[in-house]
Amino acid sequence: MDFSNSLLSWYLQNKRDLPWRNTVNPYPIWLSEIMLQQTKVAQGLPYFLTFMEAFPTVLHLAQADEEQVLKLWQGLGYYSRARNMHKTAQIIAHELNGNFPNNYKDLIKLKGVGEYTAAAIASFAFNEVVPVVDGNVFRVLSRYLDIETDIASAPAKKEFSALAKELMPEDNPALFNQAIMEFGALQCVPKNPNCNSCIFNTSCAALQKKKVGELPVKLKKTKVTNRYFNYIVFLDNSNNTIINKRTEKGIWHNLYEFPVIEADEELDFETISKAISEKFVDFTIDSISVYNPEQIIHKLSHQKLHINFYRASVTDEIRDGISLDILKNYPFPIVIYNFIEKFSI
Repeated sequence: MDFSNSLLSWYLQNKRDLPWRNTVNPYPIWLSEIMLQQTKVAQGLPYFLTFMEAFPTVLHLAQADEEQVLKLWQGLGYYSRARNMHKTAQIIAHELNGNFPNNYKDLIKLKGVGEYTAAAIASFAFNEVVPVVDGNVFRVLSRYLDIETDIASAPAKKEFSALAKELMPEDNPALFNQAIMEFGALQCVPKNPNCNSCIFNTSCAALQKKKVGELPVKLKKTKVTNRYFNYIVFLDNSNNTIINKRTEKGIWHNLYEFPVIEADEELDFETISKAISEKFVDFTIDSISVYNPEQIIHKLSHQKLHINFYRASVTDEIRDGISLDILKNYPFPIVIYNFIEKFSI
């Protein structure tokens, strides 16, 4: 128990004052956990505060329009989290009388709630004795105990969950879970941790064996796919343009974008100009020009997007077009929104 006692003592002295830690209400805890998946606290905190102001309860979130939810989520990435969160809010509101399940077994049945999130809500909101295992926990335990199990392997989660539960004080699982995650986030960081100032510098196995930089072991490599997006901003004399909602499954589902020509490779200006004229035959195009002289690279977890924007001036009036004045009201992928901002579209 020396590990647990030392860890809890460190946490009480060093923890960050975060709004979702000052409550046992499962709604803000759930909201924060969904937002912080694949996202650092510094980036997620402003979004959390915005969402809590716009949707102070799960009922408010359930009643919201999906586009409003996606607009507020804009820039946080992994938009399936927002869509799943919205659907889950509706299930809680309409099928569960506005009440979150109060245990891990039922929480994990909710859409968008995996093992880690269910464990976090169950322990933080309901003090259930269930360990959380995220990247921070993998890192802390693998280093402290010198565990060389590949954390990307199937057995890893079960092994580390068992270890965490063994170390967890049953009378305070919430505090232990918060502490070990915070320790990984602030002290036992991925690269160049300050081991000299660490409370475990005399008991950490990896430090004694000079293996801190080698742990945790993660062998599985993520395959990255290159995609080439050529967006066309059609503009008529009244400053109307065209945007479409991405309805197909995949990245940016239900977000808006300009008409796009996607290719398997980079297209030169002559090729893309010809493709625009051939594909969009409903318009009389006066001229085509390039907005961004340098290609925009946008990296996702499994994809690298190569993006260009083209302006196509048309003589016709764009029927059912969108005025540039209200363009920013729509939820866009952040790379498109940033383009709109930069070029004052």
